[in-house]
Amino acid sequence: METIELAAPDGSVEALIARPSGAGPWPGVVVLHDAFGFGTDVRTHLTTLAERGYLAIAPNLFARNKVACINAVYRALVFSAEGPQVRDILAARDHLAADPDCTRRIAVIGFCMGGGFALLVAPKGFDAAAPFYPTLFADYRRFLEGSCPVVASFARRDPMLIGKPAKLERALTEFGVEHDIKTYDTVTHGFANITPAEPILRVTGLGHNDEAAADAWQRIFTFFDRHLSAAAS
Repeated sequence: METIELAAPDGSVEALIARPSGAGPWPGVVVLHDAFGFGTDVRTHLTTLAERGYLAIAPNLFARNKVACINAVYRALVFSAEGPQVRDILAARDHLAADPDCTRRIAVIGFCMGGGFALLVAPKGFDAAAPFYPTLFADYRRFLEGSCPVVASFARRDPMLIGKPAKLERALTEFGVEHDIKTYDTVTHGFANITPAEPILRVTGLGHNDEAAADAWQRIFTFFDRHLSAAAS
C-alpha cells in the first residue's frame, strides 16, 4: 500500500493506494471513509478490494483542517452536493483514470459519511456506487438524476436512517437507475466497519457483524464485476 499526495483543486491531500498483485490493468474503486476519519479501517477496505482485483484509492477527506472539513462535509450532505470534499473525491477518480494500470471503469464505495458522498458523486462520472448506511440527509431526488448503478446496504436497527432505504429505492426507480438495496435486520449503523466505538458496541450486542458484512461485500463484488468489467464498457 502506498501513501501519495493527491493533487486536488483545493490543494493536495493525503491518499492511500492499494494495487492488486499481478499484471493490470484493473478496474478502479474510490474508497470514502466514515466520520471517524482516515484510520486503520480504511486500510482494511483497500486491502479487501485489491485482493479482489481492484485498483483502490482512499482520499483523506479531513486532510486539511478537521473542524472546517466537518463543517464543509455536512453542508454538502445536507444542502449543496458541492464543496472541497466532493472535489477531492473527483480528483481521486481522475487520478485512477490517468493510471495506466486502470481500465478507466471506476466505482465509488463509502461508509456512513463516506456513503453519503458516494451517493452525491454517483451522477458525476462513476460506473457504480456502493454506499454503506449513507448519511445523506438531502432529498435524494435533488441529486440522483443521472446516477450510475447503485448497490446500497442499510441496517434495520440504524436510528439515523429510518425510512431512508425505501426513499432511496423510490428515487432510483423514478430515475430508471439500476440498483440493489438491502437492509440487514439484526444489525446497526457501522456493521461493516470496525470503529473506535467497537468495544462499547460489542457489549450491547451490536457493532461489526461478520455475517452481514460478508453478505454485503459479496453483493458489491457481484455488482462491481458486472458494471466494471471490460464487457460493460
